[in-house]
Amino acid sequence: MRRGPQSLRNKTRFDWVTLWVLISLIAIGWLMIYAVEYREDLGGGIFNLSTSYGKQLMWIGISSLVIIACIIIHTDFWKTFSFPIYLGICLVLVLVPFFGQEIKGSQSWFTFGPFSVQPGELAKFPTVLALASFIAYYKTNLARNKNFITSLGIIGLPIGLILIQPDVGTALTFGALLIVLYRHGANPIWFILLLAISGLFITSIIFDDYYVILTLITLSTILMISYFKQRHPWLLAFALVLTLVVIAAGIGWYAISMTLAILFCLVCLARLFISREQRLVFIFIPAIVFGSLFSFTSTYAFDNHLKPHQQDRINVWLRPHLCDPHGSLYNVLQSKLAIGSGGLTGKGFLNGTMTKLNYVPEQNTDFIFVTVGEEQGFIGSVAVIILYCILLIRIFAMGERMTGRFERAFAYGVGGFLFVHFLINIGMTIGLMPVVGIPLPFMSYGGSSLLVFSLMMGVLLKLDFNQRNS
Repeated sequence: MRRGPQSLRNKTRFDWVTLWVLISLIAIGWLMIYAVEYREDLGGGIFNLSTSYGKQLMWIGISSLVIIACIIIHTDFWKTFSFPIYLGICLVLVLVPFFGQEIKGSQSWFTFGPFSVQPGELAKFPTVLALASFIAYYKTNLARNKNFITSLGIIGLPIGLILIQPDVGTALTFGALLIVLYRHGANPIWFILLLAISGLFITSIIFDDYYVILTLITLSTILMISYFKQRHPWLLAFALVLTLVVIAAGIGWYAISMTLAILFCLVCLARLFISREQRLVFIFIPAIVFGSLFSFTSTYAFDNHLKPHQQDRINVWLRPHLCDPHGSLYNVLQSKLAIGSGGLTGKGFLNGTMTKLNYVPEQNTDFIFVTVGEEQGFIGSVAVIILYCILLIRIFAMGERMTGRFERAFAYGVGGFLFVHFLINIGMTIGLMPVVGIPLPFMSYGGSSLLVFSLMMGVLLKLDFNQRNS
């Protein structure tokens, strides 16, 4: 059947919507960087390379050329050389602690004259390539533990090398690649365990260990009640009453130990370990023991092994009442004040008073969203968030319509990185996430971040173009 002109145009279309959203975010970011550093008496124009907006404009030009090059280069190049590129960046990361320059407490940079490059940021693209290639070309079934562990090794190698620098914030973002493993069939139990351990760590920092363990006992009792509510009502009623009494009385660790022992004896007496399905229900006892040990360990490690500045970052997030408003809490407090001062419509472009007076440190990098909130207000902030949401939706939609495993894994890797950066960066400006020094993609000042995200988006747009024309 012969295709008409309209059918041919639809078959060969390029995803211009995604590209224009990308261009919009980059343009907004540059304007906000300009607003942070703009001074009437500062000469040299917008191309002044002694200013952050001049350097960023240069990086925007380089990134634009990178996107164009990625659209021109055949995608087989990335598939063929994914592992050599990955091994190359790992070698560069090995050299960073020896030849890198220390900036803001981390030896994470290579400096070339007035410009600096952060290899940890650049490592994101090769890691996505290597992971996508492993999933696509080695008959990888991630439900098998061997393949799953190998995938974790691909992700973990750059994480370990980045932690040596140390750059915890950048290393943290590589956890975004877990979404790739989940989408391609990894056992969900690993992700449930990860979420449980993360939640247990957070609650152990916020609350006393005593209350954490009481919560574990209560949840386990509820599980037992819901499963055996018809077969052994006397046991469940006694277990529930016993747990409630312990919680209400608050009579200490001795009572908790006795409660666990009594519950275990009742389970054995009721002969509830008859079938395999029933035995699985009662994993709550070792789970409580593990949870208790992990809670103690988390608290001990936090108090005795983390450095003071690392403790401050977590306390600012989880226990701000313990922080010094003029010290570790200062950035977040000023960030909230600046965003709140913007009101509904903002103070206007170049009219942000807190921006002009440098009340918020690192405002053109980690806290660039503060400038959006102060000068463009609630409406402008929501507009930027909507742009990011549109971009994320379109990236994951690309992944879903990809027929190849490499293409789908790469799309989910790009989307995962973008989502984690977006969530943590904006979250930390309003106190919902820890301050870990993560840039806002396409908007924060910094050539490394802009370059690597432009590179990933350029390759993704090319992969999507090939999919639409196949």
